[in-house]
Amino acid sequence: MGAAGANAPIIIKRKKVIAGGGHHGGAWKVAYADFVTAMMAFFMLMWLLNATTEQQRKGIADYFSPTLPVNRISGGGDGMFGGDNILSEQTLAQNGTGASHLVAGDEAVTNQSAEAEASAAAAAAMVAVLEEVETVLLGRGGESALPEEALRHIVTRLTDEGLVIEIFDVDGVSLFEGDTAVPSTVMTEVAVVLGRVFAMVENPVAFEGHTAARPIVVLDSPVWDLSTDRAMVVRKLIQGAGVAPSRIARVTGHADRDLASANPMSVRNNRIEVTLLRSDQ
Repeated sequence: MGAAGANAPIIIKRKKVIAGGGHHGGAWKVAYADFVTAMMAFFMLMWLLNATTEQQRKGIADYFSPTLPVNRISGGGDGMFGGDNILSEQTLAQNGTGASHLVAGDEAVTNQSAEAEASAAAAAAMVAVLEEVETVLLGRGGESALPEEALRHIVTRLTDEGLVIEIFDVDGVSLFEGDTAVPSTVMTEVAVVLGRVFAMVENPVAFEGHTAARPIVVLDSPVWDLSTDRAMVVRKLIQGAGVAPSRIARVTGHADRDLASANPMSVRNNRIEVTLLRSDQ
């Protein structure tokens, strides 16, 4: 027995150890968890962008990017956040007083409110003046300064710039003789009335000339000179009726580049725009 046992083969079992555990390990779970977290953050960001207003998004951005150390208004605290109180301005380090010592908080708010009210009152007064001029011209609720025949050549509109009075050709009746800058009886009559009405106020006046397009392209198109010359003629007529030359703000010729009618060759595009400008701006 002893000799047989000594000659028996020796069997060595080697166990294969896989580092990391293969698909049974835990490293992939960590990576997957990071991926899920990133996706959750991404979808949360998309939801916030869709569900918040611009002001709310700005507030969120300011929360994650605080600007207190470099803000114009500092809070009370020590060191770099130094300041007497949360209303200290400009100077952030230590005892920042900024401009608060010049004007008290309540007084500053009161002054700003008073300035805003004064500005609004001035704007309202100016609009009232322009509306009064418009009423006198068109005779709304009373007798017009213009005859009935002339009124069909005129439309008015209040804009941010002022009261725009548009004088234009109608079928069969032109403001100027042919393709010239010689004013017709209607144009002369309207200009004289405008001059008399404008003499009631002191607002600046602007003149703009427009013409209809020509049916064919010519080498030397007269529309630029013609629109400018017509605006100049109306300016002279209105000045002669009582408007001081110092009130003339500008005279412009637009040729056929700013049409009033969709049809470029419509007589409606032959017009003069006289603007009584606002004087509160």
